[in-house]
Amino acid sequence: MRDTCDILISGGGVAGLTAAAAFATSGFRVICVDPAPPVTDREAQGADLRTTAILQPARDLLERCGIWDRFAPHAEPLQIMRIVDAGGAESVPRTVKEFNAADISEQPFGWNLPNWLIRRELVAQLATLPGVDFRPGTSTRALFTRTAEARVTLSDGTRVSARLVIAADGRDSPMRQAAGIGVTTHRYGQKALAFAVTHPEPHRNVSTEIHRSGGPFTLVPLPDHEGKPYSAVVWMERGPRALELAAMPVPEFEAAMTDRSCALFGPLTLASRRTVWPIILQHAERMAGERVALMAEAAHVVPPIGAQGLNMSLADLRALLDLAEARPDGLGDAAMLDAYHRARIGDIRMRVHGIDLLNRASMAGAQPLLVARAVGLNALYGLAPVRHTLMRMGLGVR
Repeated sequence: MRDTCDILISGGGVAGLTAAAAFATSGFRVICVDPAPPVTDREAQGADLRTTAILQPARDLLERCGIWDRFAPHAEPLQIMRIVDAGGAESVPRTVKEFNAADISEQPFGWNLPNWLIRRELVAQLATLPGVDFRPGTSTRALFTRTAEARVTLSDGTRVSARLVIAADGRDSPMRQAAGIGVTTHRYGQKALAFAVTHPEPHRNVSTEIHRSGGPFTLVPLPDHEGKPYSAVVWMERGPRALELAAMPVPEFEAAMTDRSCALFGPLTLASRRTVWPIILQHAERMAGERVALMAEAAHVVPPIGAQGLNMSLADLRALLDLAEARPDGLGDAAMLDAYHRARIGDIRMRVHGIDLLNRASMAGAQPLLVARAVGLNALYGLAPVRHTLMRMGLGVR
């Protein structure tokens, strides 16, 4: 059997589902495939308990695509980004700096939502769009490209002809490999624990990133849970320590995470199961090949610092969508994909390099490096023009 469409999207994660909704809203015929059905219930096996902070430019894109109205009732604003250096012998804040969105904007930095809920709302949105054919439980198996089209073989034997293939199929992207695009990968020996907590002190829409050693401990605000202040946590540590923490009995784990949080919100109570994620840094050599565009983790994977991951992915989508809408007749041709590569590669390389430096600094254990980290934070914060520029760069705005 052979099917045809304008765009075949390989990957039904958050980025792939968003891309399917965006392009269908713009009038393109889209097929989106993923080997696993999306998990859309918090308590279901395999639910992604991480959260994503949707930053201002990403929200603008979601509004343009008619998606934001679904997210808004569940989103918690992030007004202040607080960085804490606790690099001494005890888990005690030595340096605390707060970056307030009001210094550069009338809006919050972003809005935080659980990943499983984002998937639920995106699947619901796709069901309203006649231009999308979403096929969960189906994967891409083979790719053949010509100047005028791409032909993709799916796991059910279907062959699809498309003008453009979007590879949004993860860090081990089958379509990226089929297109012959290489990657550079760095492994830190870290893992991240993702879970949710309640705490007696309200978060007051403050996202808090605490640096000691091994990696940052980040609490990101969520709407109250069962009448209590509620936050998502990403705790990055060296691999063996992360696995040790994941296996701890709950009372011991709660004591450990309260200590690691410097007790800034009072005693933390575990409010979900713990999941463990590997931490790598990876970027593709190019953003596109013949009739193929890479986006999201197929193109770049970064440690979860500064809410950059999905927001970089949505910047990829915005660039692709702008180019497709400007020249719909040229969808997927060499001119479009060369322009896409040029539009994104510089920003991606800058952010990959910056996040790499931040993560290495957060892992520091030697005392001289801890002192240097605190001095650097004080110096950057103390210069208002530099501070404001860094805040805008973090958001992805000028």
